[in-house]
Amino acid sequence: MNNELHPVICLVEDDPIMGESLCDRFQLEGLAFDWHQTAAGAMAAIGSHPYALVISDIRLPDIEGGEMYLRLRATHRALPPFIFITGYGAIDRAVELLKAGAADYITKPFDLEQLIEKVKALTSAFAPPAGGQKLGVSQAMRKIEDMLPRLAQHASTILISGESGVGKEHVAQALDRLARKSEKCPFVPVNCGAVTESLFEAELFGYEKGAFTGAARTKKGFFEQADCGTLFLDEISELPASMQVKLLRAIQERRIVRVGGETSIALDLRLYCATNRDLKEMVELGQFREDLFYRINVIQLRIPPLRERKEDILWFARIFLDEFSAKHGGGRRMLAPRAEQAFLEYPWPGNIRELRHAIERACIVSTDATFGPEAFFGDGLTTWTPPAADGNLNAYLQECERNYIGQALLLQDGHMGHTAESLGISRKNLWEKMKKLGIAGEAG
Repeated sequence: MNNELHPVICLVEDDPIMGESLCDRFQLEGLAFDWHQTAAGAMAAIGSHPYALVISDIRLPDIEGGEMYLRLRATHRALPPFIFITGYGAIDRAVELLKAGAADYITKPFDLEQLIEKVKALTSAFAPPAGGQKLGVSQAMRKIEDMLPRLAQHASTILISGESGVGKEHVAQALDRLARKSEKCPFVPVNCGAVTESLFEAELFGYEKGAFTGAARTKKGFFEQADCGTLFLDEISELPASMQVKLLRAIQERRIVRVGGETSIALDLRLYCATNRDLKEMVELGQFREDLFYRINVIQLRIPPLRERKEDILWFARIFLDEFSAKHGGGRRMLAPRAEQAFLEYPWPGNIRELRHAIERACIVSTDATFGPEAFFGDGLTTWTPPAADGNLNAYLQECERNYIGQALLLQDGHMGHTAESLGISRKNLWEKMKKLGIAGEAG
């Protein structure tokens, strides 16, 4: 059971009863996995798949599990976390492997619930948005996400504003999924800036056969195509002035007339509009109709730029790294601490779109398992230069630790116990580190 778009577990277990029991539980938990019964088969798979976690018995029929791990460490620059399964008599070996870099071990007989908790904690940092609906881990995006179900239920017209690349269409799609009455109801996106002005009315409202030269057949426009679903007008600020009054009438009446037609067609649809410009300012400058502005601005969602929600930067970066590692091969990719710091300091003028493109480009052109800042900001790719280290190693390491713990807290919704477990430290140790590093948190 392998799904490259979600965290995949590599299970290495030769005992068929134990293996089947674990696989059954993984399926019940909705966890993707591959099951290998030999170390050789697992080693080949680990070299070619971006696994989120490896769970391996120490005793295997061909190669001892610890030896498999040490061989992989010698030949791979980056490995997923390893959890070893061991009998009571081999605990010393498990401890040796922990010192060599393994994430954890469990002793037989073990509590399956505790294992599942460890698995979820170790794979949570690599999980993509559930159902494609999660918008981020920052407080700003969580607040927006909490509003979506009510807006989807009660609002038929919504204006989504924000800079280019912040994910306005992604928000519109999330609203559509929540409001959709049936899987047959379509989501129809239209880039208003990409439609020729002379063809806009025909594209928006459709046309009858013979309405103009070249109209060889009747064609439904975007409004009719979106009937019972959602029409998403992206960059509505680019709507030609000649079309603004016609759009206003269609929105008010929820009816359209095709070009060359005489019959009024009633429609049942939701209208979501998006803009990267200040429509109120455009109204004041006479560039956008005031009545249309008030008609589409009943509910407005502002999506903040990425630089205003830094908590989302590394969260999205890890999702994109896993996505493009799987797509372009080369095993799991990681960001070096200096790259993470550069990501947090760079202003990302192109927002999530720029971040996504930067990571895909790096995954295509580089075979490195760990990316430094130069993979994203070097070779003239941007005019921005990552700040040089100030030479104070202790300050640099503290900043890296602060960022890492902060991200772990976000991924665990601020729960101290779960965060400590995911980091492999005690709650007391976590609390002491947070106090030392000046990180605010809630007890849990």
